[in-house]
Amino acid sequence: MTQTVNGHGAAVATPGPGPTDGEHRLGRGVYEGPAALGEARRALRVALPEPSSKFDQDDEWCVVAQPDGSWREYRFHDYHHIFEVPGLYEKIFYDVLGCDSPRFMAGLLADALADAREDAADIRALDLGAGNGIMAEELAHVGVAHAVGVDILPEARAAAERDRPGLYADYLVEDLTALDPQQARRLDDHRLNALTVVAALGFGDIPPAAFRTAYDHIAQDGWVVLTIKDAFLAAEDTTGFATMISEGMASGALEVVRRERFRHRLATDASPLVYEGIVARKRGPLG
Repeated sequence: MTQTVNGHGAAVATPGPGPTDGEHRLGRGVYEGPAALGEARRALRVALPEPSSKFDQDDEWCVVAQPDGSWREYRFHDYHHIFEVPGLYEKIFYDVLGCDSPRFMAGLLADALADAREDAADIRALDLGAGNGIMAEELAHVGVAHAVGVDILPEARAAAERDRPGLYADYLVEDLTALDPQQARRLDDHRLNALTVVAALGFGDIPPAAFRTAYDHIAQDGWVVLTIKDAFLAAEDTTGFATMISEGMASGALEVVRRERFRHRLATDASPLVYEGIVARKRGPLG
């Protein structure tokens, strides 16, 4: 269904038992999520820009119907506002835009562990950019029993505790570019042997220095699981990630054991956003 919302032409995702018009236009995800969030997700009405309107990924937005009948605009990278509304993150990115990165990457890690004859139950994961806990949920589905979340947003931890209580053994709200010694010891106490950074790299959400700090807290020969948009591995990348990851691979510090391109989700114009999924072993420090 198309209507004018806040002066914009928009396709509206409305509540109902099956896929809505907006969801048919884009595509439902496979993520089910906590049953307690189901009612909240179904009740939300989300409107996206018309598909003829194309935005850069870090400029995408939607509007959400409010109880008084008005509509509120949310930019996709304003996570602190999105996390405040139960079910809104899942509604936008999973129900409407078909995000599949956490499930895909947890499966890719599980396959790599099986090939290495290692047990998922022995993994102690640091989930960087943890958000509201969807990656930890998917890790638990493949047998990972110990995960520590880190996010710079207090709203992210609050959402994880509200919607997925008990999934994280610990959750730090910290800026890893300025981690104090006490919090560094807190991470080390978890004896971490895996790092997951899924759908969080390359838009300024997690600076390269924060990734490096997290990496340094992972045990030698530990696992590194990350997704990164194709463009950020290209030569024209200026964020610093392309150089850091490429040099890590070239030097042998990152030993890649799985690398696959996949559809992260759809953009608001229904075009696919293609990411690279990488599973690697930490063989040395990043330069």
